Amino acid sequence: MARVAPFFTDPTMGAVTTDEVSEASGGRAFKDWFALRFAQRQMMMSSMGLSERVLTLTGRMSAFRGDLASDPAFIESIQHDFIDHWRFGRINFLTGDDKSTWYWLLKRGYKMGYLPDVKTVSVETQPKESFVGSAVVLMRRWFGNTLRTSNRALALPASRIGYFTWWSILDQRMSMWTSLAGPCGMLLAAVVFNPYVLLFYLSWVMLSRYVTCALLSTFRASRFPITYPFLLYFGQLLGAMVKTYVLFRLDRQKWTRQSAVTKVSVKRGILASDRFSFYLHALAAGWLLLGMIWLVDISGA
Repeated sequence: MARVAPFFTDPTMGAVTTDEVSEASGGRAFKDWFALRFAQRQMMMSSMGLSERVLTLTGRMSAFRGDLASDPAFIESIQHDFIDHWRFGRINFLTGDDKSTWYWLLKRGYKMGYLPDVKTVSVETQPKESFVGSAVVLMRRWFGNTLRTSNRALALPASRIGYFTWWSILDQRMSMWTSLAGPCGMLLAAVVFNPYVLLFYLSWVMLSRYVTCALLSTFRASRFPITYPFLLYFGQLLGAMVKTYVLFRLDRQKWTRQSAVTKVSVKRGILASDRFSFYLHALAAGWLLLGMIWLVDISGA
């Protein structure tokens, strides 16, 4: 706290957040995955911090200006945050306090700083027995919180929140589709043209991820384990699939460590039904596939 407090001498600084290292329990893959995620976070947040706007005020360690944290409107935004969705109606937030506080400050034009040289230790536990199951559970919570907030953040004027910040929020919504475009295109090309295309693509994936992990390791001043390139691509690919799933089911929320979960009413209309969510999800995936068919030019094969 002594290292955080001096930054609030700037009256426009609303909150600051710090670097984190993980102390995870569970399997080797889970521990390496969390260590990799925090290295990625350090790189991304260090970049975002230069614009004096970060993309999240993590609940693990963030400090807020006292007169803002005691503001009744600020408190209300945490206790009763919600969005109005065109299909689901009023969605009250079950999780994602860090996004509620972040949006409240962002909307009012406050700066949000990042302190890359101040570290906190985050204790993480594996919520499921399997690594993949644990990753999916955590991603659904993280990405649900992000997607429920990003639309209203994009509605804010870019001139107020910063053009780089606005573009980064938009990129969060685009990247789920662009991350899936490459694998879809290469699979189509392998089936239609030559199966060796897939080998070249996998080689490119591993090379590019290895270089990325080498860059990430400079933020931790240590060598990275051999699992990192595989975990990086796993997180990008599975994360994109989970994001697209959550995007059409924003009403589904579940807290990881508690039993709190949104109750789904059986009286929901057709627009809010699970079948319509599945239809919209399948339609979007179909458009992505058609786009890759056009790009790969299968019709000319």
